[in-house]
Amino acid sequence: MPTPDASVVMTTVPDDDLASRIARSLVEQGLAACVQRLPIRSTFAWQGRIEEASEILLLIKTTKASFEALERRIHEMSPYQVPEVIALDVARAAPAYAAWLTDSCKGTKHQ
Repeated sequence: MPTPDASVVMTTVPDDDLASRIARSLVEQGLAACVQRLPIRSTFAWQGRIEEASEILLLIKTTKASFEALERRIHEMSPYQVPEVIALDVARAAPAYAAWLTDSCKGTKHQ
């Protein structure tokens, strides 16, 4: 089975309204096939202090080819100085799912 051209990108935002806007934008622009939103509680180091925050984690299903444009879009929309943009390459995927994901991201506007 060939390795799919797929990645799961993770990012966080402070609230569900922004999470919804980012998810819709990424899918409408063909940068993502699907975006899942999960409420989380984060503990992190920031500017010499330990912080805690309620956030929304976005799990973005995309192609490796779409990563750079997707990263730019997240930076444009995120209120964070250093937004999380981490891509995990998909080692294997069901063939039909991989084909749907790739087809859904073909409308990518690589700006």
